[in-house]
Amino acid sequence: MAKKGYFITFEGADGCGKTTQSKLVQKYLEENGYDVLWTREPGAIGLGQKIRELLLHYDGDVAPMCEAFLFLADRAQHIENIIKPAINSGKIVICDRHTDSTIAYQGYGRGEDIERLTYLNNLATGDTKPDLTFVFDVSTEIAQLRVGDEKDRMESAGIEFHKKVRQGYLKIAKQEPHRVKIVNADNCIEDVFEDTKKLLNDFLKINP
Repeated sequence: MAKKGYFITFEGADGCGKTTQSKLVQKYLEENGYDVLWTREPGAIGLGQKIRELLLHYDGDVAPMCEAFLFLADRAQHIENIIKPAINSGKIVICDRHTDSTIAYQGYGRGEDIERLTYLNNLATGDTKPDLTFVFDVSTEIAQLRVGDEKDRMESAGIEFHKKVRQGYLKIAKQEPHRVKIVNADNCIEDVFEDTKKLLNDFLKINP
Protein backbone atom coordinates (compact mmCIF):
# COMPACT_ATOMS: atom_id res chain seq x y z
CA MET A 1 0.00 0.00 0.00
CA ALA A 2 2.77 2.44 0.89
CA LYS A 3 4.36 3.87 -2.26
CA LYS A 4 7.50 4.85 -0.35
CA GLY A 5 9.05 3.62 2.81
CA TYR A 6 9.02 5.56 6.04
CA PHE A 7 11.22 5.46 9.11
CA ILE A 8 9.36 5.97 12.40
CA THR A 9 11.14 5.88 15.76
CA PHE A 10 9.81 5.44 19.28
CA GLU A 11 11.68 7.17 22.09
CA GLY A 12 11.48 7.97 25.78
CA ALA A 13 12.97 7.15 29.15
CA ASP A 14 12.94 3.61 30.49
CA GLY A 15 9.45 2.75 31.68
CA CYS A 16 7.65 5.17 29.34
CA GLY A 17 5.81 2.41 27.46
CA LYS A 18 7.34 3.05 24.04
CA THR A 19 7.86 -0.65 23.21
CA THR A 20 4.22 -1.45 23.95
CA GLN A 21 3.10 1.47 21.79
CA SER A 22 5.44 0.53 18.95
CA LYS A 23 3.93 -2.95 18.83
CA LEU A 24 0.39 -1.54 18.86
CA VAL A 25 1.28 0.80 15.99
CA GLN A 26 2.81 -2.11 14.05
CA LYS A 27 -0.44 -4.06 14.38
CA TYR A 28 -2.55 -1.02 13.45
CA LEU A 29 -0.53 -0.31 10.32
CA GLU A 30 -0.55 -3.93 9.20
CA GLU A 31 -4.34 -4.01 9.63
CA ASN A 32 -4.44 -0.98 7.32
CA GLY A 33 -2.48 -2.77 4.62
CA TYR A 34 1.01 -1.44 5.22
CA ASP A 35 4.14 -3.59 5.00
CA VAL A 36 5.85 -3.03 8.37
CA LEU A 37 9.20 -3.99 9.85
CA TRP A 38 9.57 -3.71 13.63
CA THR A 39 13.11 -3.50 14.98
CA ARG A 40 15.03 -2.06 17.93
CA GLU A 41 18.27 -0.49 19.13
CA PRO A 42 20.38 -1.88 20.50
CA GLY A 43 19.80 -5.49 19.64
CA ALA A 44 18.54 -5.94 16.09
CA ILE A 45 18.93 -9.42 14.61
CA GLY A 46 22.53 -10.62 14.33
CA LEU A 47 25.51 -8.62 15.62
CA GLY A 48 23.18 -6.17 17.38
CA GLN A 49 22.07 -8.89 19.81
CA LYS A 50 25.67 -9.37 20.96
CA ILE A 51 26.19 -5.62 21.40
CA ARG A 52 22.92 -5.35 23.37
CA GLU A 53 24.10 -8.00 25.81
CA LEU A 54 27.29 -6.01 26.47
CA LEU A 55 25.49 -2.68 26.85
CA LEU A 56 22.75 -3.83 29.18
CA HIS A 57 24.36 -6.60 31.20
CA TYR A 58 28.14 -6.06 31.39
CA ASP A 59 28.89 -5.96 35.12
CA GLY A 60 32.04 -3.80 35.10
CA ASP A 61 32.64 -0.09 34.67
CA VAL A 62 31.95 1.28 31.19
CA ALA A 63 33.40 4.67 30.19
CA PRO A 64 30.69 7.03 28.88
CA MET A 65 32.26 7.36 25.43
CA CYS A 66 32.81 3.61 25.23
CA GLU A 67 29.11 3.21 25.93
CA ALA A 68 28.30 5.75 23.22
CA PHE A 69 30.55 4.04 20.66
CA LEU A 70 28.94 0.66 21.34
CA PHE A 71 25.51 2.17 20.65
CA LEU A 72 26.89 3.83 17.51
CA ALA A 73 28.47 0.59 16.27
CA ASP A 74 25.15 -1.17 16.70
CA ARG A 75 23.44 1.68 14.85
CA ALA A 76 25.81 1.64 11.89
CA GLN A 77 25.26 -2.11 11.42
CA HIS A 78 21.52 -1.71 11.90
CA ILE A 79 21.09 1.12 9.38
CA GLU A 80 23.17 -0.51 6.65
CA ASN A 81 21.91 -4.09 6.91
CA ILE A 82 18.30 -3.74 8.09
CA ILE A 83 16.77 -0.26 8.09
CA LYS A 84 17.87 1.18 4.74
CA PRO A 85 17.07 -1.96 2.71
CA ALA A 86 13.60 -2.11 4.29
CA ILE A 87 12.84 1.56 3.59
CA ASN A 88 14.11 1.22 0.01
CA SER A 89 11.76 -1.71 -0.52
CA GLY A 90 8.77 0.41 0.56
CA LYS A 91 8.33 -0.85 4.10
CA ILE A 92 7.43 1.29 7.09
CA VAL A 93 10.23 0.72 9.58
CA ILE A 94 9.27 1.04 13.24
CA CYS A 95 12.32 1.30 15.46
CA ASP A 96 12.31 1.09 19.25
CA ARG A 97 15.04 3.68 20.05
CA HIS A 98 17.45 5.34 17.64
CA THR A 99 19.70 8.42 17.46
CA ASP A 100 17.70 10.52 19.93
CA SER A 101 18.43 7.96 22.64
CA THR A 102 22.16 8.63 22.28
CA ILE A 103 21.63 12.37 22.63
CA ALA A 104 19.26 11.98 25.60
CA TYR A 105 21.17 9.26 27.47
CA GLN A 106 24.84 9.80 26.67
CA GLY A 107 24.50 13.54 25.98
CA TYR A 108 22.06 14.99 28.50
CA GLY A 109 22.24 12.03 30.90
CA ARG A 110 25.97 11.24 30.95
CA GLY A 111 27.12 14.75 30.09
CA GLU A 112 28.99 13.94 26.87
CA ASP A 113 29.36 16.67 24.26
CA ILE A 114 26.07 16.81 22.31
CA GLU A 115 27.55 18.42 19.20
CA ARG A 116 30.12 15.63 18.97
CA LEU A 117 27.48 12.94 19.56
CA THR A 118 25.31 14.48 16.82
CA TYR A 119 28.25 14.34 14.41
CA LEU A 120 28.92 10.69 15.33
CA ASN A 121 25.23 9.84 14.94
CA ASN A 122 25.27 11.29 11.43
CA LEU A 123 28.42 9.32 10.65
CA ALA A 124 26.90 6.06 11.92
CA THR A 125 23.64 6.51 10.01
CA GLY A 126 25.01 7.99 6.79
CA ASP A 127 22.63 10.89 7.49
CA THR A 128 19.58 8.58 7.34
CA LYS A 129 17.06 10.28 9.62
CA PRO A 130 13.63 9.30 10.96
CA ASP A 131 10.64 10.76 9.17
CA LEU A 132 8.65 10.80 12.40
CA THR A 133 9.58 10.31 16.05
CA PHE A 134 7.29 9.75 19.01
CA VAL A 135 8.63 10.67 22.44
CA PHE A 136 6.57 9.15 25.23
CA ASP A 137 6.87 11.53 28.14
CA VAL A 138 6.17 10.28 31.65
CA SER A 139 7.23 11.54 35.08
CA THR A 140 10.49 9.95 36.20
CA GLU A 141 8.89 8.64 39.38
CA ILE A 142 6.14 6.81 37.48
CA ALA A 143 8.63 5.48 34.94
CA GLN A 144 10.84 4.02 37.67
CA LEU A 145 7.85 2.31 39.27
CA ARG A 146 6.94 0.77 35.92
CA VAL A 147 10.45 -0.58 35.40
CA GLY A 148 10.26 -2.45 38.71
CA ASP A 149 13.05 -3.90 40.83
CA GLU A 150 14.82 -6.00 38.19
CA LYS A 151 16.77 -3.36 36.29
CA ASP A 152 19.44 -3.67 33.60
CA ARG A 153 22.61 -1.56 33.65
CA MET A 154 21.00 1.48 32.00
CA GLU A 155 17.82 1.30 34.09
CA SER A 156 19.93 1.19 37.27
CA ALA A 157 21.66 4.52 36.63
CA GLY A 158 19.66 6.38 39.30
CA ILE A 159 16.73 8.78 39.38
CA GLU A 160 18.77 11.96 38.83
CA PHE A 161 20.24 10.45 35.66
CA HIS A 162 16.79 9.55 34.38
CA LYS A 163 15.47 13.03 35.16
CA LYS A 164 18.23 14.45 32.95
CA VAL A 165 17.31 11.97 30.22
CA ARG A 166 13.67 13.05 30.35
CA GLN A 167 14.59 16.73 30.11
CA GLY A 168 16.91 15.87 27.24
CA TYR A 169 14.06 14.36 25.27
CA LEU A 170 11.89 17.42 25.88
CA LYS A 171 14.69 19.66 24.61
CA ILE A 172 15.09 17.53 21.47
CA ALA A 173 11.35 17.80 20.80
CA LYS A 174 11.44 21.57 21.23
CA GLN A 175 14.33 21.82 18.76
CA GLU A 176 12.68 19.63 16.10
CA PRO A 177 8.88 19.99 16.45
CA HIS A 178 8.28 19.05 12.80
CA ARG A 179 9.75 15.57 13.37
CA VAL A 180 9.41 14.88 17.09
CA LYS A 181 5.96 14.56 18.62
CA ILE A 182 5.46 14.41 22.40
CA VAL A 183 2.86 11.96 23.69
CA ASN A 184 1.70 12.12 27.31
CA ALA A 185 2.50 8.62 28.59
CA ASP A 186 1.18 9.09 32.13
CA ASN A 187 -2.21 7.81 30.92
CA CYS A 188 -3.37 4.22 30.42
CA ILE A 189 -2.11 2.19 27.45
CA GLU A 190 -5.35 2.61 25.49
CA ASP A 191 -5.43 6.40 25.85
CA VAL A 192 -1.76 6.75 24.96
CA PHE A 193 -2.34 4.65 21.85
CA GLU A 194 -5.29 6.81 20.79
CA ASP A 195 -3.12 9.93 21.06
CA THR A 196 -0.32 8.21 19.14
CA LYS A 197 -2.70 6.97 16.45
CA LYS A 198 -4.06 10.48 15.82
CA LEU A 199 -0.55 11.81 15.20
CA LEU A 200 0.27 8.82 13.00
CA ASN A 201 -2.93 9.20 10.96
CA ASP A 202 -2.10 12.86 10.34
CA PHE A 203 1.40 11.95 9.17
CA LEU A 204 0.38 9.11 6.86
CA LYS A 205 -2.91 10.74 5.77
CA ILE A 206 -4.94 7.79 7.08
CA ASN A 207 -8.68 8.43 7.40
CA PRO A 208 -9.80 6.33 10.38
